[in-house]
Amino acid sequence: MMKDKLIKKFVDRMMAFVNTKGVTAIKDGIVFSMPLLIVGSIFLILANLPVPALATMLETSGITPVLNQAIGATFNISAIVTVIGIAYTYAKLEKQEPLGAGVIALAVFLLIQPSSLISKNGDVVGNIILKDWTSGKGMIGAIIVGLIVGASYSWFLKKNIKIKMPDGVPTGVANAFSALIPATVIITAATIFVGLVEQLFKVTTIEVIYNLIQTPMQGLTDSLFGAVLMCFLVPFLWMFGVHGSTVVGGIMSGLLQANALENQAILDKGLELNLANGGHIVTIQFFDQFINVTGAGITIGLVVYMVAFAKSKQLKILGRLEMVPAIFNINEPVLFGLPIVMNPVLAIPFILTPILSCIIQYSAIYFGLTPMYGAVQVPWTCPPIISGFIIGGWKTALLQTLILVMSFFVYYPFIKQMDKQDLQAEIQETSDLEDEDW
Repeated sequence: MMKDKLIKKFVDRMMAFVNTKGVTAIKDGIVFSMPLLIVGSIFLILANLPVPALATMLETSGITPVLNQAIGATFNISAIVTVIGIAYTYAKLEKQEPLGAGVIALAVFLLIQPSSLISKNGDVVGNIILKDWTSGKGMIGAIIVGLIVGASYSWFLKKNIKIKMPDGVPTGVANAFSALIPATVIITAATIFVGLVEQLFKVTTIEVIYNLIQTPMQGLTDSLFGAVLMCFLVPFLWMFGVHGSTVVGGIMSGLLQANALENQAILDKGLELNLANGGHIVTIQFFDQFINVTGAGITIGLVVYMVAFAKSKQLKILGRLEMVPAIFNINEPVLFGLPIVMNPVLAIPFILTPILSCIIQYSAIYFGLTPMYGAVQVPWTCPPIISGFIIGGWKTALLQTLILVMSFFVYYPFIKQMDKQDLQAEIQETSDLEDEDW
């Protein structure tokens, strides 16, 4: 009884945190940039074809520069989309007109960035937007600005501190005037703050955020300890019925995206992507294609046993139902149907498998057995092995294959024991029915 109360208390508190407007805004706001990143991956692959003859042909024909333009218009504005998306989502959750929040957040985000640079000739070039800060390096700044502006804007409107227009005024005009007072106060306050920061630190606000917050956080995520902790939390939360993939992914995706985009920036400079040049091991691909591949807990090994080796009817039927979703990285049927959630027998392999995958993948990248990941991404539903090949070539696909095989052997002793118990229960149930017929 005490155990159930403690579990319920833990789940209630976790769900309260997950459902806060801030966490929801981050999780849903970052998703706005996903279509651009996936489409941009196509152009990135085309611009960096591994076949020298084709790459040379594209370069000489003038196609590669156009592809690079498309890459810059997708990958390099991800932080802009994120800041708009977070502020928009926050205001929407507060049931306020959301577009105004997104527009104000964009203005503040650009305000905290450098607006000039010094050329090689020593000349100051002004009135610019640096794409370094509108992509990976600006991601944490985008999250902070999006949350602050979204909350501030919503507060003004909820308190009715706005210009109210007569009923006959078109909605678009009324919304624009409603946002006028919040925009004035927020942008003015941001301007004063930016001025103070630049006087105090002699650098822009986004650079302060990057140096004091984002860089240490990226360093933590990129450590083996940080990676293992992340991989532990996903299945651990799932064991209590909390959507661990969404919770951890929602919080960490900004940093993991930033890691991947910084890796791509290294490649764009013509440098080799490795640790010596500042490459990151743990990226969004690390998380999606090795930790959540075939679903949280990497349950494909469990499903294969259920389909091919299970003796109980219950496991066989459930395995057949889950096999196709598992190929597309969906495993809710087995999480709740077997179930794995709140199942102490399967808790060990469910948590252990992604941790082992994390350690194996981290070691493979660290020792140069498989490549680091650039910005190429695939939809999270992309089948394993195919996804591995796209993001890292045949070596990554092979490593992904080995991880999937490993999952079978980790789950095997646990699901075999469960299968044996289910079979005995089915035999007993059949025997009881026959006795009733007599």
